[in-house]
Amino acid sequence: MAVVEGRLGGFLIVLTIMGLALPVFFIAPVQGYNRPPPRKNLYVPSDDPGSDSPQQVHISTVGADKMRVSWITDSPSPATVEYGTSPGAYEKSATGSTSSYKYLMYESGEIHDVVIGPLEPNTVYYYRCGSNSGPEFSFKTPPASFPVTFAVVGDLGQTEWTKSTLDHISKANYDMLLLPGDLSYADFDQPLWDSFGRLVQPLASQRPWMVTQGNHEIEKIPVLHSSAFTAYNARWHMPYEESVSDSNLYYSFDVAGVHVIMLGSYTDFDPSSAQYQWLQVDLGKVDRGRTPWIVVLIHAPWYNSNKAHQGESESINMKDAMEDLLYQARVDVVYAGHVHAYERFTRVYKDEANNCGPVHITIGDGGNREGLASKYKNPQPKISVFREASFGHGQLVVANATHARWTWHRNEDSDEAVASDSIWLTSLSSDPACKN
Repeated sequence: MAVVEGRLGGFLIVLTIMGLALPVFFIAPVQGYNRPPPRKNLYVPSDDPGSDSPQQVHISTVGADKMRVSWITDSPSPATVEYGTSPGAYEKSATGSTSSYKYLMYESGEIHDVVIGPLEPNTVYYYRCGSNSGPEFSFKTPPASFPVTFAVVGDLGQTEWTKSTLDHISKANYDMLLLPGDLSYADFDQPLWDSFGRLVQPLASQRPWMVTQGNHEIEKIPVLHSSAFTAYNARWHMPYEESVSDSNLYYSFDVAGVHVIMLGSYTDFDPSSAQYQWLQVDLGKVDRGRTPWIVVLIHAPWYNSNKAHQGESESINMKDAMEDLLYQARVDVVYAGHVHAYERFTRVYKDEANNCGPVHITIGDGGNREGLASKYKNPQPKISVFREASFGHGQLVVANATHARWTWHRNEDSDEAVASDSIWLTSLSSDPACKN
């Protein structure tokens, strides 16, 4: 097993393999910001190591009426899901595929991937993965029409802070979770991916988790492991094929009148890239009569008044390349992670307030081991409306075709009903001044 000291983002990492200390260099650190020392990761062990018992169960939407069920077993098990609308009564079953991957001296368990459906909207289903002796899980499908509620959290990790965030989210009545990158913070140490899967299973097995990748998912080591995103792509299969994307790193989907686009900050995004051309086509196909809202998720924020992560190409160059596409399509909201704090901007375009631009929100405060980014640039830019370095999560309640309520909830507020920041949003598709 590889042991990693340090962190991605700009310094020396010492990778210890079989007693050999190998220095691996990454990009230079961003000037003007010193990250706090890392905190301890939690490690969630397997309840039944070596068995075919399902673990790390999580679900994600596939098309309008299907769900992908993913799980891992330590020993071979059938890639089969039995499901139904009553506990213990499984009228239907589906079979999928099994895969695995290797990373240095680590070899994953059996990764099972099964798509089930068609499913009824806004309905609770009970299901069982693999063998007949497996435990029963349940999930609720998203609604087919408004209202719909999204939980939004970034840079989650697996610490006591993470547990607090997950506890708060579990008390919320949401339909789907959106995560703009940096999931496990395994940082090369592959068993931490397994630990993360077990940590989030209670929530991720009950509601679809739709994710995109961050810098901590790259896990590329020169010479030793030249492929990027190996664990992420193997473990978190998103519905990119259904949106005619050629990569699991960027895709889109519709849910209850909202078109959600997941973009990859750490793959090519210039105008000649496959991602840019896919985004251009995807936005061109959006029917605002059917999906009046467009929500975009990235990892590295395009707007940021925190001292952390200033001047990075993933923010500056991606914004330069793609901001016009999002503005012309009248995207409503852009969520980002990466900066370990919360910040909400007004509607903005080209660094200035613009009533037809998207609201940019940084939500990289899920609870990762690197701690909070507590230093902001002063004075606060006029386009920055609210900013605070606290752990938490957000909720987007899309009430109808014209109005949605965004709230941000701090972990330190014990009452989940308390919102530390909130705003009513009006869809740009309903604003006559923003008609293209």
